[in-house]
Amino acid sequence: MAIVKPFKGLRPPKDRVEEVSCLPYDVMNSEEAAKMVDGKEASLLRITRAEIEFDNNINPHDEKVYLKAKSNFKAFQEKGFLIQDDEAHYYIYAQTMNGKTQYGIVGDAACDDYLNGIIKKHELTRPDKEEDRKVLTRNLEANIEPVFFTYRAVPEIDAIVSDIVTNNQPEYDFTAEDGFGHHFWVIEDAETNKTLEKLFRDKVPYTYVADGHHRTAAAAGMSAEFSKKNPNHTGNEAYNYFMAVHFPDTQLQIIDYNRVVKDLNGLSPTEFLKKINENFGITQVSESIVKPKKLHDFSMYLDGKWYGLTAKKPTYNENNPVESLDVSVLSKYVLEPILDIKNLRTDTRIDFVGGIRGLSELSKRVDSGEMAAAFALFPVSMNQLMKIADTNNIMPPKVTWFEPKLRSGLIINKLD
Repeated sequence: MAIVKPFKGLRPPKDRVEEVSCLPYDVMNSEEAAKMVDGKEASLLRITRAEIEFDNNINPHDEKVYLKAKSNFKAFQEKGFLIQDDEAHYYIYAQTMNGKTQYGIVGDAACDDYLNGIIKKHELTRPDKEEDRKVLTRNLEANIEPVFFTYRAVPEIDAIVSDIVTNNQPEYDFTAEDGFGHHFWVIEDAETNKTLEKLFRDKVPYTYVADGHHRTAAAAGMSAEFSKKNPNHTGNEAYNYFMAVHFPDTQLQIIDYNRVVKDLNGLSPTEFLKKINENFGITQVSESIVKPKKLHDFSMYLDGKWYGLTAKKPTYNENNPVESLDVSVLSKYVLEPILDIKNLRTDTRIDFVGGIRGLSELSKRVDSGEMAAAFALFPVSMNQLMKIADTNNIMPPKVTWFEPKLRSGLIINKLD
């Protein structure tokens, strides 16, 4: 069963929270981050993207950058931009997008749960990105940004959260520059904290990494590293845990994650369509956007037109959680055999576009001449994601996109 513990959060004061908080480190480049911190002395990006404190030629992975992050982290605490709570708590973090609010519990997940398979993953990690987060954690001795987890909803936990958010004013409550609302409560009552810890231990057999596989893997790696350095290691030290926001599966929605390709592998649009038609029925042709309405339906933008496509049987295997995914169907019957794109992680001829940007982004990139064709997919479900994780399968790259992304800077977990 899952271990999720309360902890002493390091948080900004109310009058600083909007300045401290920021988008997560991996959704912008260095140039964009530098623009975001303009006029914001206390932006957490000065820690998570500390390369912005140097000239444009600095390597973001240079040791100087990590040392600057460490220095800024110390300064933030000295200046009162970040203040640690006196007692351990759970926290509730809620996000509002398009009128819908989802509520998650912020708590410390156990690194051993990740190693023992209690925390389920569905994606592979890249060693370079994992190492980057490990180096930052090593220097800061803190989980600077939370991981996005989900779990199968527990009515008793839902009831506690509902009671708190209904009857208490949030500690933080603001709308960020992207239009998303962020709301945050501290669970002060000691008995409530004990009850939540017991409910996770008794009612939640597994938790699932929704977003943040690299930070999760890095946390587990750093836990092992810190334990080896501690001759008095007991397993109860702060470094044996890492910060995660746990959302019940009933509140989450996965947004589509679409593909654009740079060329047609030497084929003309007519030749390409002919090959597509071997495994997909063309159900619609339009100059207006065509959006997939169900699993195994695709949209394709090619040569100024939108096409509705339906995968023919037996291109998908409903009895296999990975082979039934539409991304697997697209790779097996289009990307690999027709376009010769075999490695989605390394091939520069393919790029990925989160559905939050809208399908118009796909046609825009094709019409500009940057790309030759685009494919829109119906989003996977939470049930599909959990089934893949439960069977210890790994999804192809770029399948899930959760929005809104967790806001950084609302809370930090120190490991010392």
